[in-house]
Amino acid sequence: MPKKNKKTILVVEDDLDMLEQMSIYLQAHDYSVLKATSQKEGEELVKKNNFDAAVLDLMMENQDSGFVLSYKIKKIDEKKPVIIVTSVSNKTGLYFDKSEDSGSWIKADVIIQKEVRFEQVKSELDRLIAMRS
Repeated sequence: MPKKNKKTILVVEDDLDMLEQMSIYLQAHDYSVLKATSQKEGEELVKKNNFDAAVLDLMMENQDSGFVLSYKIKKIDEKKPVIIVTSVSNKTGLYFDKSEDSGSWIKADVIIQKEVRFEQVKSELDRLIAMRS
């Protein structure tokens, strides 16, 4: 029996393999998925669609694309859950978290370091959406 009130997740990721894998995983777990491959495409979907949460890559066409898109989503609805996934720490040694010192300017609710485990993303989505309900 299909679930009523299926939640929609906006996934913005410039790695097409990652985008497809995450989309397939979330769809298999009863989420609808809106997909974009860039900050610009993501911004268009944000303007034109209603969604329940977002999963954003950090570095796309710009080094801070995920932060910018997260900011724009939160400006429209500060309670909409946003997760940023990033490999910045692996590549640069820079680490972002939601601690009080560095977290105040980061508008995402959760930051997950790549290599992403899809079950971790789903678990965070479930938790954040339940908190908002």
